Amino acid sequence: MRTHVEELPESKVRLEVEVPEADVRHAFEHAANDLAGSLRVPGFRKGRVPTRVVLARMGRDAVWSEAVRGHIDSWFWNAAATSGIRPVSAPEVEYDGVPGENDRFTFHATVSVLPTPDVPDWSDLEVPAPEAEVPEELVERELDALRTTVAELVPVTDRPVEEGDTVVVDIVGEETGTQRNYVAEVGEGRLVDELENALLGMSAGETKTVEIPVAEDRTTKAELTLKEIKERLLPDLDDELAQTASEFDTLAELRGDVERRLGEQLEAEVETIVREGAVDALAAKTDVGPIGPLVERRAAELLNGLARSLAGRGIEFGTYLQMTGQTQEAVIARLRQQADQAVRRELVLEAVADKLDVEVSDEEIEELVRSESEEADEDPEAMLETLRERGIYDQLRADLRMRKALDELVAGVKRIPVEVAEAREKLWTPEKERAAAGTTIWTPGSEEAPTQ
Repeated sequence: MRTHVEELPESKVRLEVEVPEADVRHAFEHAANDLAGSLRVPGFRKGRVPTRVVLARMGRDAVWSEAVRGHIDSWFWNAAATSGIRPVSAPEVEYDGVPGENDRFTFHATVSVLPTPDVPDWSDLEVPAPEAEVPEELVERELDALRTTVAELVPVTDRPVEEGDTVVVDIVGEETGTQRNYVAEVGEGRLVDELENALLGMSAGETKTVEIPVAEDRTTKAELTLKEIKERLLPDLDDELAQTASEFDTLAELRGDVERRLGEQLEAEVETIVREGAVDALAAKTDVGPIGPLVERRAAELLNGLARSLAGRGIEFGTYLQMTGQTQEAVIARLRQQADQAVRRELVLEAVADKLDVEVSDEEIEELVRSESEEADEDPEAMLETLRERGIYDQLRADLRMRKALDELVAGVKRIPVEVAEAREKLWTPEKERAAAGTTIWTPGSEEAPTQ
């Protein structure tokens, strides 16, 4: 989708958007199918009316009008996203005529946009930076996990089941079916809670009848027979373990490698914390303007993305709410908060990029794409061509520009220990008292007007 942006007075822009033939054709076919679903034509079942019959009955102009009505909003917002503009109102759209059978479609949209915020100097910003020191207990936990991978399962005959044991069981029930010699680790979660709870304290050869839920208001009985109990026999933490479970000859070498890998992970996590902290700290000191419409749209995108992700796993949204113990209002509020933070971060980073005149060359984009294509064992030239055809190339440029801006921002702030930041947070200042007192601002959406 090709887009040309013309800046207008009073924080407005005019977009000229050229929609590719494939998108035009898809929109037209989608509209024809929708109309076929509601059109009643003698001789055809409802919803089965062929496209040619729809065109004959309604005319190409009517079908095209439906296609525009259903798709121009998404075309506009896609063009706005790839162009890097931030609309804060509905666009005024203009277009001429109906495109031909395999023609592109061009429309113009005039819209108010959010001005680039004026970011303050960030050289005095203080950002908490945790120490990337690897705790000894974390190293021991990793070594214990390695011992577990080569542990031997040995039979237990002198005690009942404990959490962590591996058991062999028979489960028999009318609605559960019959499962013989089923192997599971107690506490791993492979069995339903009712069966796991029943196993704890059982001895080999013992049988219990367990009530298992099969619906919200109904249970079924299953007979649980414990046949064997096994426990892990962990090997000693020595050079032999290092040779058996790794490429190292000594325990000291293995321990050093574990510490190094954990240190790299912690350093990466600390860097992520600092980067997020830096942009959030600058956003807190920046007036980004009226971002409500941007936040609402981003929140809607997040909600739709969540619904699609759940649907892809065969989970309905209502079921997800029940499983997680959330209300729809709580989920929307959480997504709105995430959207607000994301929009603020993007606006601030774009402003930093503008202030520093950050640019991203074609060579930088191609180098990144080639690097990632090689890692994924894909053809880099084909990937670059795909990115250009789908209009993602310019979006990638914008993303890299913000990443470079964030690099500059992080390099310019002051990193301070977390303890110092927490101590300063507890200090009283006149500004904090004024902020705590606050000022109630009435808006048309408020439940009641402020008192005088």
